[in-house]
Amino acid sequence: MNSKTLNRFLDDRIADLHKHGLYNEIDVVQGANGPVIMIDGQEKVNLSSNNYLGLATDERLKTAAKQAIDSHGVGAGAVRTINGTLDLHIQLEQKLAQFKGTEAAISYQSGFNCNMAAISAVMDNHDAILSDSLNHASIIDGCRLSRATIIRYEHSDIKDLRQKAKAAIESGAYNKIMVITDGVFSMDGDIAKLPEIADIAEEFDLITYVDDAHGSGVTGKGAGTVKQFGLEKRIDFQMGTLSKAIGVVGGYVAGKENLINWLKARSRPFLFSTAISPADALASTEALEILMNSTELNELLWENGNYLKVKLGNLGFNIGNSETPITPCIIGDEKQSQEFSKRLFEEGVYAKAIVFPTVPRGTGRVRNMPTAAHTKEMLDKAITVYEKVGKALGII
Repeated sequence: MNSKTLNRFLDDRIADLHKHGLYNEIDVVQGANGPVIMIDGQEKVNLSSNNYLGLATDERLKTAAKQAIDSHGVGAGAVRTINGTLDLHIQLEQKLAQFKGTEAAISYQSGFNCNMAAISAVMDNHDAILSDSLNHASIIDGCRLSRATIIRYEHSDIKDLRQKAKAAIESGAYNKIMVITDGVFSMDGDIAKLPEIADIAEEFDLITYVDDAHGSGVTGKGAGTVKQFGLEKRIDFQMGTLSKAIGVVGGYVAGKENLINWLKARSRPFLFSTAISPADALASTEALEILMNSTELNELLWENGNYLKVKLGNLGFNIGNSETPITPCIIGDEKQSQEFSKRLFEEGVYAKAIVFPTVPRGTGRVRNMPTAAHTKEMLDKAITVYEKVGKALGII
């Protein structure tokens, strides 16, 4: 017999989410996640994917994945430290280090997994972590898992960061202090002030950690935010994913060889979870080759992102202060954000509402993710629908 206490808890909490417009309905995509997707048998212009460069459906990556399956099978077969380290994993990690301009790199099963692994492998309850107030959930959870003291600084507020770093050092309470930030903040599209953060880190001997999940493949002509600012030698941890601009799945940390060796010896997902599949490893390596040899897809991404941003801004939508192709339409009210997304869907545009707890309460929005694979015709269709629905709901 199921627990009555559990059922009451779940029913009450789910009803409360529905009441406040915070319950997230999951849509099933029929087929590939490209610039146009099929849901319930209907085509929708897709503005909610992290597939920035369109590589998730690229024929070159599909060919590589098929080759890997034929030569290495569908799974790695073990954790990396037993016999799950394939030659394909080594090739991928060598390419990642080359891509990020570091001595070495280590791959993980996902970006979220990566942050859980890397932070807790280096930081402990005798340490402190200075964390941007808008950092991604995976960073927050990784910091919690480490048991270090978490000191939040105001979002991209360099003065606040410096004051809190100084106070933490002068307290003498911590063995090590890390400063951690997203490179690109995925909900607003702004870029961290990495040169200033690096200066403060050097002044106070802080460990530096940059989560560049939404920057790699996007900023710095595709090289990412750390390389955009020429900080490869000044940032200790460059973390990224293989699931966004790279188009596959997985996560990685790039840095000094001794850091990577330590993560291989002590980061728990590396030690206790089966390695990424051969197909994912080889397809990711192929994607990195494409990015390192050409900026064509990156340029298309920015062209489409700027086009959509200008058009939506001119219509009167609040698109915030994004510095990247990420284009939020900030509505505010959670229920109205959900209704706006629903009406867009009915008109043939898939742009998911983002509400608390992903963003702070009262800042509900529809977040648009234009990609290199979108055509101007697709974007124009979306813009027309945005104008129609925005006026109908009194948003513009």
